[in-house]
Amino acid sequence: MSSPVVAAPAPLRRGDAGFRPIAVGLFFAGFTTFALLYATQPLLPALVATYGTTPGTASLSVSVTTAALALGVIPAGALSERWGRRPVMVWSLSAAVVLGLAAALAPGLGLLLVLRALEGLALAGLPAVGMAYLADEIDGEHLGAAMGLYVAGNSVGGFGGRLVVSAVADLTGSWRWALAAIALLSGACLVAFVAVLPASRRFRPAPVGRQALLGEVRSHLADPVLRRLFAIGLLVMGVFVCAYNYVTFLLLAPPFRLPALVVGFVFVLYALGTATSTRTGRLADRVGTRAVLLGAVGVAAVGAVATLASLLWLVIAGLALLTVGFFAAHTVASAEVGRRADHGRAVASGLYLGAYYVGSSVGGTLGGVAFGLAGWPATVGFMVVLLGLAAAVALRQPGSAGGRLPSGG
Repeated sequence: MSSPVVAAPAPLRRGDAGFRPIAVGLFFAGFTTFALLYATQPLLPALVATYGTTPGTASLSVSVTTAALALGVIPAGALSERWGRRPVMVWSLSAAVVLGLAAALAPGLGLLLVLRALEGLALAGLPAVGMAYLADEIDGEHLGAAMGLYVAGNSVGGFGGRLVVSAVADLTGSWRWALAAIALLSGACLVAFVAVLPASRRFRPAPVGRQALLGEVRSHLADPVLRRLFAIGLLVMGVFVCAYNYVTFLLLAPPFRLPALVVGFVFVLYALGTATSTRTGRLADRVGTRAVLLGAVGVAAVGAVATLASLLWLVIAGLALLTVGFFAAHTVASAEVGRRADHGRAVASGLYLGAYYVGSSVGGTLGGVAFGLAGWPATVGFMVVLLGLAAAVALRQPGSAGGRLPSGG
């Protein structure tokens, strides 16, 4: 006699008892991911000085990490379909912390880049799986708010991690101590993540073979709405990483000549992403995706242009607007991927994040080429072009709020 089929528990809504532990757990995961992923970003001037290289070459310490993550997100998502969301996330973050500590000990730039690439590959098990976990457990009408809290963890990890790195590097005079410090802090957040995040309630293992995986990939890429969401993630992330990779060089040079520790505090602007993410997710749940995406891209473009000013406060205000626009667009696009994909969510999330981190690698590197050729104005011009493309893509998105978007283009 066959066993009765047990119905999956109802998805969680904001206010339900299980909603908060999930949000808090994924917040810690988001913190750890961004703190480790971009740990070398505020250290780029120090790497240029240590190895006598160019800003573009030093930026590879960021680009190889995000490129490796982009390559790993889909395989990691497939593993999570077999072994479960939570185990894959735990092992992913554990490996990344160990590799982060090893990177602090790397004797040369070549080995540092290898270890940073392996760190990115290890981190691949978190972003796509975290998004799929949320889409599994949270009711679609409340997914925007939950995804906002997860992205808020990214933003706190972004500015908190960079502040720690900048402060330790300034106090010790060593970028190695800075990398070790952020790896240890990430280890503490990993412990909190494991303690808080509950096991999946609604996930059911469904091992994905190679042919089935390729079928999922083809199915998602055939969906024009998903393709546009992937493109938006790629473009806005390229802008964001480009801005923060090279603004440190701008602020250290004339006419500003800010001390390195003061420049490190520019990453506090990531805090704006925390507030933006939670509020934007709820706004998109109410008014629709297209309007919020267009508004976010417009705000980012205004901010990018404002950084051309010779007044420090305008540069900082412009960077703040760019940050708000980026986090708003990313929150809305990532939540919409979870809504749109009614099958193979881990694969859909993996495709989105693969595009997102390709944008980080390519945008960060090409922005360095522009910076080397004609300085900050060329970098700003490059960012504005990417934002113009993102606006053109967003214009074609359906404008519905909540639930599943209509099929087709």
